[in-house]
Amino acid sequence: MPSELACPKVRGAVLGLALGLSAFPSLAAFADPTAVETTDTPSTFAYNYGEVETPRSAAMGGANRAAGNGTTALFMNPANIALTRVYHIEAIGQITPEVGRQVYGGAIVDSTTNRLAGGTAITGGFMDPSGTDRSWMDIRLGLAFPVNDNFYIGLGGRYLKLTENGPGPFGPSKASGGLKDPSGGRFALVNIPTFDAGVTLKLANIVHIGLAGQNLTYPNNGYLPTTAGGGIGVATEDFTIEADAIADFNSYLKPTARVMAGGEYLLINHIPLRAGYRYDQGANSHALSAGVGYIAREFSIEASVRRTVAGPAATMIFFGAAYFLESSGLTKAQPDY
Repeated sequence: MPSELACPKVRGAVLGLALGLSAFPSLAAFADPTAVETTDTPSTFAYNYGEVETPRSAAMGGANRAAGNGTTALFMNPANIALTRVYHIEAIGQITPEVGRQVYGGAIVDSTTNRLAGGTAITGGFMDPSGTDRSWMDIRLGLAFPVNDNFYIGLGGRYLKLTENGPGPFGPSKASGGLKDPSGGRFALVNIPTFDAGVTLKLANIVHIGLAGQNLTYPNNGYLPTTAGGGIGVATEDFTIEADAIADFNSYLKPTARVMAGGEYLLINHIPLRAGYRYDQGANSHALSAGVGYIAREFSIEASVRRTVAGPAATMIFFGAAYFLESSGLTKAQPDY
């Protein structure tokens, strides 16, 4: 399948970074700025557990640790960066209106010009601008190596800086407003590096088994929760179905599980149709998701929505635009492995 799908037909890349963050208009007017304090939405849930999702992974409920290649692999399982031969540059964004959360950024993945595949992503965002007023910057670097045609390993580095600029629900106190910096502003709540790791096994060319761990330095907080799990999927040129399960060790008082399943079908070789389901034990929530897009030889435009149907109310909107750099002829692909 083209773009993020496992398809040799379109192995180009994605030039969405050129769109820039300014290309996305502010949608804070659609959000309730006091939602974090006035609803029962857990802060870790509102923050989406520090996860950055592409429209594809979000539409499939987050089930992309086995077959999620391209830019999706940077955020789900770094081993999958080498899963298919692509050179993607993509701009992504996501919005959660109920809590005033917005995230924008871009990612680049190159698995065509060298056997050692690599990628990088920079995203930033803010949440609850009239309340706790949290903002952050998330920087990632991923490397992957195909040991052979069926086994892939990957390692990803991550740096997160998160700051709370608002007074919090209890006023300007250390408990809810953060620590003041004598030079002005506030000290960051989180300002640390960590790393992810993953492996993927491909059987019969269509069955994928992926295992991945995230934030493996064990920061022991809900902004960078350590997770471990994996998934199994079946992927062809036009069809993918996958189920994932992970354990989250830090977002709640005890380890909790998230279980995800999703599928996609490429209609008339250009229109990806996606749907998924997600169960979150920690938030005691169930969510459904769906997505659609248009994939041409040179570019793609995709969007998806996830909505909880039980548990804390949250609507997450995801969108992305990409250019397939390899289609331009500017890159020189290495021989097949």
